[in-house]
Amino acid sequence: MIYPITLYGNQVLRELCLDIVEGDIDVKTLSEDMFKTMHQADGIGLAAPQIGLSKRIFVVDGSLLEDEDMITFKKIFINPVILQESGDFWEFEEGCLSIPGIRGGVKRRSDIEISYFDENWTKKTETFSGMRARVIQHEYDHIEGKLFIDYLPSIKKKLIKSKLTEISKGNSEVNYKIKT
Repeated sequence: MIYPITLYGNQVLRELCLDIVEGDIDVKTLSEDMFKTMHQADGIGLAAPQIGLSKRIFVVDGSLLEDEDMITFKKIFINPVILQESGDFWEFEEGCLSIPGIRGGVKRRSDIEISYFDENWTKKTETFSGMRARVIQHEYDHIEGKLFIDYLPSIKKKLIKSKLTEISKGNSEVNYKIKT
């Protein structure tokens, strides 16, 4: 199933998401649907709030990027907790399927350690660096009720305010199904 993408302005994007209790949701089917939805929209990451669910799950698939380290990076993160962020801050221009047509430079730490469950409910703790860490941090922010635009300087926020208003009204030209 391909879900409509929830756009900026919908309250679910600002909620602190709830943990998933094993057995309450078919996480394998949900994650497959999230991958289908993300691929249809040409994304590299998708969190549950972006399909209207206030649950702590996100998926990543870097195969669309021309980065050798990302091509094979495909994972499901259930009830993740970032344990540590370290390394240097580095800025990279980010975008988001829920905020189409807007991009901005976001500074994030280069390394993270994260604990999570995979789709088989196996507990994992791993470290990630570079672009992998960045994509995880971006999606993790979604389940914490944060958006990449929250990190932008106030002058940039003022410049995109009218665009954000239009997006929140559903006035956005995209090639995927949307939900305002």
